[in-house]
Amino acid sequence: MHAAAFIQDLAVIMLVAGMVTIIFHRMKQPVVLGYILAGLILGPHTPPFAMVHDNHTIEILAELGIVFLMFSLGLEFSLRKLRAVGATAVVAALVEIIVMIWLGYEIGSYFGWSSMDSIFLGAMLAISSTTIIVKALDELNMKHERFAQMIFGVLIVEDILGIGIIALLSGIAATGQVSTLDAAITISNLTLFMVVALVLGIIFVPKLLEYVAGFKRDEMLLITILGLCFGFCLLVMKLDYSVALGAFMIGAIMAESRRIRVIERLIMPIRDMFSAIFFVAIGLMLDPAIIIEYAKPVIVVTLVIIFGKIFACTLGAMAAGNDGRTSLRVGMGLSQIGEFSFIIAALGLTLGVTSSFLYPIAVAASVITTLTTPYLIKAADPLSSALARNMPARISQFFRLYSDWLDSNNHLPGSDGAILAGIYRKLLLQVFVNLCMVSALFLGAVWLVNGYLISLPSPTRDIMWQQAVTWGGALLLAAPFLIAAFRKLQSLGLLIADHTTQGMMGNDCGRVQRFIAKAVNVLAVIGMTLLILALSHRIMPPLDVWIVVLLIVAGLVALLWRWFVLLHYRMQIALLETLSQEKEEH
Repeated sequence: MHAAAFIQDLAVIMLVAGMVTIIFHRMKQPVVLGYILAGLILGPHTPPFAMVHDNHTIEILAELGIVFLMFSLGLEFSLRKLRAVGATAVVAALVEIIVMIWLGYEIGSYFGWSSMDSIFLGAMLAISSTTIIVKALDELNMKHERFAQMIFGVLIVEDILGIGIIALLSGIAATGQVSTLDAAITISNLTLFMVVALVLGIIFVPKLLEYVAGFKRDEMLLITILGLCFGFCLLVMKLDYSVALGAFMIGAIMAESRRIRVIERLIMPIRDMFSAIFFVAIGLMLDPAIIIEYAKPVIVVTLVIIFGKIFACTLGAMAAGNDGRTSLRVGMGLSQIGEFSFIIAALGLTLGVTSSFLYPIAVAASVITTLTTPYLIKAADPLSSALARNMPARISQFFRLYSDWLDSNNHLPGSDGAILAGIYRKLLLQVFVNLCMVSALFLGAVWLVNGYLISLPSPTRDIMWQQAVTWGGALLLAAPFLIAAFRKLQSLGLLIADHTTQGMMGNDCGRVQRFIAKAVNVLAVIGMTLLILALSHRIMPPLDVWIVVLLIVAGLVALLWRWFVLLHYRMQIALLETLSQEKEEH
């Protein structure tokens, strides 16, 4: 009987959604709005009666919709794209998110809502909709214009920051307050997890997908993709992060596979089905009575989204050195909210920390801003021309001089400084990634001892030797990354020594160079030692046992030094090859 009711609900949802979206397509409106309207028609708040009965099952399917929606957003993400978008995307995204979170919080405070409602509202307003913007630009045939590419760059950065916001909000909801220390710990843990997961995932997952694709069976490849997707989402949930984070990250990892086009083709029908149910479920939760009751907040939120995002994104794009016309087109293209806002709103409801009226307000504002997006994009050129004609001469001259100054700094005749800065950034990034791997190994060792081994029956466990073996094993596994980090810091010390002593002559130059290089080496050893002790102090064995373990590990490292260096080199080559390989079209 339950199965029959579920099939009936699914049939009704798909039939009504199909009919409504056909109408919306003929009207040249985003089909996402059609799905939401279909849910509103089917929902319990729309007379004469509710046509969907098994709401719990529909909610589970909607959760799958979130997984596939975020997974497909991850497939569109690329580390190479992120590197190519430049300062404009980063600056515009940061300015937009900071301004919109602040405005959202102020709106909530103005209406007398709770602090948690205000924080979640700010987060809902911060992220623009990738789905709606891409659809609007595609229908306007503007996807390949310069401002559109800049918008896509901003959206990539927003997606990354949005994942961080979701993780941060989960932490805030758990503690009930905003703590600077808790926020710093949450962001640090999230950064560590993302770096380690991306590095290991990019090394191993594309190779696995390439192996499975070699059988030339789409069925096998699809099952492997789904297994990796749900398995990684489960891992992320076990670590108390959002399922949206896991889906996005495994999608971003698979985006580096040579078979990305095949993966997108295989996953697209599943994504379309479950994301349609997700948006229909949003409509099912909409209560027109609440929207009417909160009409004033809906109007205020909508106006703040449109004008706040236009101002913030335009300002951010101009701060990165773009001309006024391009900056305004970027700002007006990003002035809406969508799927990320729904996910954040659903998170607040699921965690039980936000009021029920916040969800329909966000959805109503999203519907209105989705309708205005194509018109705002088309209006950007006439508006920029009108502003250029009527702008005071001094303001116009200021922006022109600022743009020229940034452009001149980006094209300085002496390129040595830029090359040196690039080498510094590369070395520091490599040190950071290697130390993240070390941190992950020791944190995993702490979890193994305190979370698993301690639960073994007492006759089969000896705490001292468990700690000794686990600590020694973690140190041995971390050795390749510690060696690599030390070697990079050695190179950094030599570079600093050479750069610092430029212009010096004679023996003084050599002495200063040797002193700086040795000082960097000593600081590197002290820093890495303190890091290991800070991470592993909870599983440190007694001092005499610890010394024995340390001597054994030191002997093994000395014996296997060259093998460790070769192993890390092969891992680095595998990572770079995966990131630089060409994607297959079929």
